[in-house]
Amino acid sequence: MENFDASLSTYFKALLGPRDTRVKGWFLLDNYIPTFICSVIYLLIVWLGPKYMKNRQPFSCRGILVVYNLGLTLLSLYMFCELVTGVWEGRYNFFCQGTRSAGEADMKIIRVLWWYYFSKLIEFMDTFFFILRKNNHQITVLHVYHHASMLNIWWFVMNWVPCGHSYFGATLNSFIHVLMYSYYGLSSVPSMRPYLWWKKYITQGQLLQFVLTIIQTSCGVIWPCSFPLGWLYFQIGYMISLIAFFTNFYIQTYNKKGASRRKEHLKDHQNGSVAAVNGHTNSFSSLENHVKPRKQRKD
Repeated sequence: MENFDASLSTYFKALLGPRDTRVKGWFLLDNYIPTFICSVIYLLIVWLGPKYMKNRQPFSCRGILVVYNLGLTLLSLYMFCELVTGVWEGRYNFFCQGTRSAGEADMKIIRVLWWYYFSKLIEFMDTFFFILRKNNHQITVLHVYHHASMLNIWWFVMNWVPCGHSYFGATLNSFIHVLMYSYYGLSSVPSMRPYLWWKKYITQGQLLQFVLTIIQTSCGVIWPCSFPLGWLYFQIGYMISLIAFFTNFYIQTYNKKGASRRKEHLKDHQNGSVAAVNGHTNSFSSLENHVKPRKQRKD
């Protein structure tokens, strides 16, 4: 295993250059294998979980969902505030910001972005709750792609470009997640659901986030600095893929035909997770296509 680890590190160094030594020894960052294994386990649970639950009663999870979503709301708010103050203290340049030009402010950004990376591991629970509640229609290609890819992408970001121009997308995403997980938490309480009207605007905010990230990333390409160009090109490509997925989701969910097709299906599944936010329900087929209809739980 040690030889494999060394070979993997050598390969990454040849491909991406030397790692950022400021994160050496940080939890989960020294070795890619734990992040990769977590991702594989996640995908196995996505595949096997619905099969295991097929002939079992769904779990309510209502109480733990409130706590879980409140926790992620507070964590996202903390990350957003810390990133904004770190960028302000470091006098970050919007157009392009290197990874070693703001001193202690860079370290503040790095510490917060580690929590951002770790939050992507915590967010695997979004999918696990769907499985436990037998909401398999919400486990879409977009949902799994977004959750599985973010953890892996941010392992590489934290090891090679853990500050500088990397801050922008994480800052916007943390703000969106404050809105999104607060919505999730409130929707866990049945009496609150009639008053929740902003899920459509959360999806619009996500699309705006991707567009703004492309614009800001493109500035680093047009007016380059010491931030590696390869990472900027990769981020633009990844944002384009998310725009394609989320646009399809938005059209299928919120146009009149799409809404009418899903109205009856979704009303029995409002349960503590937004039915139409963050790609949980869209035109892409569910990864578990043979789920039999079930009666509405009276819990």
